[in-house]
This record gives sequence, C-alpha cells and structure tokens, in this order.
Amino acid sequence: MKPNQTVEDEPQQSVTTMKRRIQMLSLHLTPLSPLQPSPQLNMLTCAKASKLEVDNVSLSSYMRGKNREIQEKIFEFFNSRPDLQTPIEISMNEHRELCIRQLMGLVGEAKIKPFRYVVEDPAMYFAISEAVGSVDISFGIKFGVQYSLWGGSVLNLGTKKHRDKYFDGIDNLDYLGCFAMTELHHGSNVQGLQTVATFDPITDEFIIDTPNDGAIKWWIGNAAVHGKFATVFAKLILPTHDSKGVSDMGVHAFIVPIRDLKTHQTLPGIEIHDCGHKIGLNGVDNGALRFRSVRIPRDNLLNRFGDVSRDGKYTSSLPTINKRFAATLGELVGGRVGLANSSVGVLKISVTIAVRYSLLRQQFGPPRQPEVSILDYQSQQHKLMPMLASTYAFHFTTQFLVEKYSEMKKTHDEQLVGDVHSLSAGLKSYVTSYTAKSLSTCREACGGHGYAAVNRFGTLRNDHDIFQTFEGDNTVLLQQVAGDLLKQYKDKFQGGTLSVTWNYLRESMNTYLSQPNPVTARWESADHLRDPKFQLDAFRYRTSRLLQSVAARLRKHSKTLGSFGAWNRCLNHLLTLAESHIESVILAKFIEAVQNCPDASSQAALKLVCDLYALDRIWKDIGTYCNVDYVAPNKAKAIHKLTEYLCFQVRNIAGELIDAFDLPPYVTRAPIAMQSEAYAQYTQLAGFQ
Repeated sequence: MKPNQTVEDEPQQSVTTMKRRIQMLSLHLTPLSPLQPSPQLNMLTCAKASKLEVDNVSLSSYMRGKNREIQEKIFEFFNSRPDLQTPIEISMNEHRELCIRQLMGLVGEAKIKPFRYVVEDPAMYFAISEAVGSVDISFGIKFGVQYSLWGGSVLNLGTKKHRDKYFDGIDNLDYLGCFAMTELHHGSNVQGLQTVATFDPITDEFIIDTPNDGAIKWWIGNAAVHGKFATVFAKLILPTHDSKGVSDMGVHAFIVPIRDLKTHQTLPGIEIHDCGHKIGLNGVDNGALRFRSVRIPRDNLLNRFGDVSRDGKYTSSLPTINKRFAATLGELVGGRVGLANSSVGVLKISVTIAVRYSLLRQQFGPPRQPEVSILDYQSQQHKLMPMLASTYAFHFTTQFLVEKYSEMKKTHDEQLVGDVHSLSAGLKSYVTSYTAKSLSTCREACGGHGYAAVNRFGTLRNDHDIFQTFEGDNTVLLQQVAGDLLKQYKDKFQGGTLSVTWNYLRESMNTYLSQPNPVTARWESADHLRDPKFQLDAFRYRTSRLLQSVAARLRKHSKTLGSFGAWNRCLNHLLTLAESHIESVILAKFIEAVQNCPDASSQAALKLVCDLYALDRIWKDIGTYCNVDYVAPNKAKAIHKLTEYLCFQVRNIAGELIDAFDLPPYVTRAPIAMQSEAYAQYTQLAGFQ
C-alpha cells in the first residue's frame, strides 16, 4: 500500500486492475498482424531518426560474392529432396546413414565435386562447406573429414604418386577415409603422440603399432562405420647401427587401409571400436583405432617433408624435427579456417531465427493499447543487435582469412604462412567461443518456444559445441596468438619487420608509450565516436597496452619461476591479449568491407552495423579505457548513449539484415522464425487440427 493510500482505495484499485487484465486478454484474442509495425516505436526517444532504406539484393550480393551460385545450387538440391533433410527425431544409427546419403547425394546426384577446390580454389571449397553445414552440421563435419582432413592430408602432405593413386577415389567417395591424429592420452600435444611406425628394411614396409592403451586413436571421424583408409600420425622409427638401435625421426603421416575395399571387413591387425552416442554430431561415426603390427608399403609414407629410401636412409629438405613438424601442421591449417567459416554460418542461422521470432512475437504494452514486438524492448535489442553486428563482422573477417589462406596455398610465402597460422588460430578460437555463447543467448531470447527441438537451438548448440575443442583447443590456440604477438613485440624493438596482420603494432605501441591525449579523451560528439579512426585506435591502444604490460610481467616472473612458470602465472593476461588482438583485426576488416561496398544504401547499413560492433565492444571494456584516462567519464557516458541509439537503429533494419544472409526456409526451418503461417504449423506439430 502506498503511504497516501487508504484502505477504501483498494477495491477501486482491484477493479481497475481487473479491467486492464480483461483488455489485455482481448488483445490476445485479436492481436495485430505479426508483420504490422509496432505502434510503440514513437515512445522511444531515439525513434525520431529516419529508418535507412536497405537494398537487400545488393547487400546480399556484396556479402556472398562470387560463390553465391554454388551455394544456391546446394540449397536448391536439398530443398528438392525432403528425404535428405534431417528430421527432428532421429536415432544415432539412422543419422549416420542419413549423413552418408547426404554426402553421396551431393556428389553423385547434385554433381558437386568439391575435392579439387581444396587446393585450386579454397574460397569455393569453404563456400560449399558452409552450405552443407547449414543443411546439417553433422553432414558438414563428415564432408570436412572426407575432403579437408583425409583428402587434404593426401594432397598437402603427400607427393605426386599419392595424388595420382588416391585423388579420384577420394573425389567420388570410393575411398572414404579418416584423419587419425588424436590419441586417448594426447590431443593438443601432437608431438607427444605415441603411435609408432617402424621401418622394416627387409620387407620394405612400415609396421604401425599402438604401444599402449593411451596411444589408441580416439574420436576419429568416419572410423566407426564408413571409413576405408586412415591418415595415421605416428612417430617414424628407423633402425640404426649404433648402441641405441633405433632413431626417432618425429611425427609423420602414413596412409593405412583399415577396411577391405570390397567386403568392408576390418583388415587384419586393425581393431575398430565405436565411440558411441555423443552430446551432438551423432551423424558422424566417431571411432577408436588400435594397430597391432599392421604392415604397410614404404610408399604409404606421406613424404612431402621427409622420406625414407629403400635402404632405410632418411632425407628431408628441412634440417630438424621441429621444422618438419611445424611444416606438417602448417599444411593442416585449412581445418581451422574451415571451422571459423562454418561457425559463422551457424551464427547466421541462430541469429536469423531469434531476430525473426523477436520481430513477430508481441508481448505486453501500455494500457488499452496493442502489445508490442519484443524486439522493441531495449533488453531484447541489447541481447540480439550487437550479436547481429558481430555476425557481419565475423563474416567479412573470415572472408579475409579465406583470401589469405588461398594466397598462401598459391605462393607458399613463408611470412604469409606464419600470418595465416596465427590468424586462423585466433579467429577459430574467438568466433567459435562467441557462437557457442550466442546460441544459448538466442535460445533464451526466444523464451519457452526456443526450447522446442523443432526450433533448432538445441541441435545447433549441441552440434556446434565441439567446435571449441577440435582442430585445436581454443585456450591453446589463443596462447599461440599471444606467443606470436610477443615475438613480434620483441622483433619490433630489435628493428625487425612486422608481418601483415601485425603492422598496426608499430604505430599503436608508440601511441601507448606516450600519455593519452587529455583533449581527445573528452571528445564526445557522435561524429567523433563514429569515426573509424577513433574506434580502431581505441581497439589497438588496448592491445598495445596489454602487450607491453604482459611482456613486463613475463620478464619479472621469469627470474624466479622460469619461463614455463612465468607463462602460467600470466596466462589469463595472455589470453586477454590474444582476444584483444583478434578483435582489432576483426574491426579493421569490417571497416575495410564498409569502405569497399559499392552500393550506397548497403554501405550506409554496414556502417551503422560496424559502428554498433565497435562501440559495443568499447563499452563492454569501458573500465579499462577509463582507468588509463583514454576515455573520460563524460565520453564514456556518450559512448553508452550512442550504443543504445545504434541498437535501436539496427533494430529498425534487422529484418533486412538477416534477409541479406539469404538462407533458404528449410535451413532456418523453425516455426517461430516463419511468417503468417507460423503458429498454424506450430500447433499442428503438437497434434491440433
């Protein structure tokens, strides 16, 4: 009861409340059309700004680029084949068989042969991979195991004799294969693998052995049911005539047949076990492999970086085990590029479903007025609009990564190889972690309906979750990025040259070493805050500050803890540094994409989205900027207000922005994301007539 309210007022208040509830119930019975604009927009202070006009066709064409045609061909094929679309309820065994039928359909019926693009045109290959992953993530992973991992290992680690022998069989799916690197006791530490391949000079063969249970190959895709070959990573052991008797030449890759090509029976000496039901990706038949003195011809060594002659002599163009190992892993970086790209595809689907639902769903409103779209609520905008902006940012950055990877495959430039290795590690880690969190946010943003399996969030979340682990654990990959940053930092002060992605460090480090400008720290106009130079300088200043401070900490702790102990003491600091650097790269590539957009309306829309991405990230770390006086309190407040305004402006064109992803209905096949027939379809699923 309010202080000035009497007991007699209570019945009147109850009547008023009851009337209001009746009015609200009547609105539920005769709601506005879901597509009708909300009448409450004029209540928002920032609603006075005019809405941008967005040309969907131009924006979509700019985003999807030259590979749009092949993706549409894939979508059209699966749209015409409902029998190849994954149902909501499906057993593990049924899902595995469906995935192999999807793969066979893609290659045999749709006549899409992706294998040649792995080397010739990686951008085309990754476009195909994103499209098939949109159909079913399990299908996308099985596709990647066959062509990128098993096939890619033959192309990238083998020589002409291997390509001539295996290319056609891999291409037409006669030679289904596996990528057997991970062991029960070793995943991230590949140099610690224990499987051995011992050369027998008498028979001219390698003998593949699993010396203990910890060396069993584990989580091997395609192994449990469909695989006929495996690229097995093992330590190459050569007999010697010295006191040791053998010499360990480091980890190499070998082609090992695991099933008979005609009968599909497991070959002698091979043990295959099923890893069973998983949290997600149950369309992929993961298995475990044990080798008991399995003999393979000497020619089955993938010998691009090291070879063994008939008399047992080892030759290599690379002088050390570490250099050969680095070269081998460098050729496998395409897997990380593909995962980053595929993760963005998953994010597009989840954001599309959540935003469409939020535009259609109406809930609550002022007394005696229609309910409003839930995307008109500021809280919903703050959940989804920065996520939509991030999706665009990630899209353009992964496109840049694919371009750099393609250039690397053509030129084999040593500096570019290192740059792509670090950038792919950072983007794979950052994007997959962001997408994993966003999937939960999207589910929550769709309320109870988001919990229904038909609306896809559960499947997407479970299938995508492992993206944070395979092709390199995300925490391990971020440490690689931090290590490269520290190397670049050291080289800078020794007069060395910085590789392409790191060039900004030279200028921003000089800025950091000087004091923040007290004048610009207080500038708060919208023009200044939306200036790409201010945004990029802020991102890069933060990275430079983190880099300088962690370098100082490592020097200090190394004196007492040693290098390993110092690294562990500063580990969280190093991870933050790596993430900050990747965010700087993402923003830089987004700004470039905005500036290069040829269509004026699309460019205006992208500029708005880019500003939201930049200022939302700055606001989320505003404490750092304020603590070092890079941003004054009045400027921090202005950033917060402008971010809210941009959220609303992006909300006004959110429908156009998700439509530009150009995803077919069956890909986003969630009733809550459909148009006028949504609830009719939804209630039919529950059995209502």
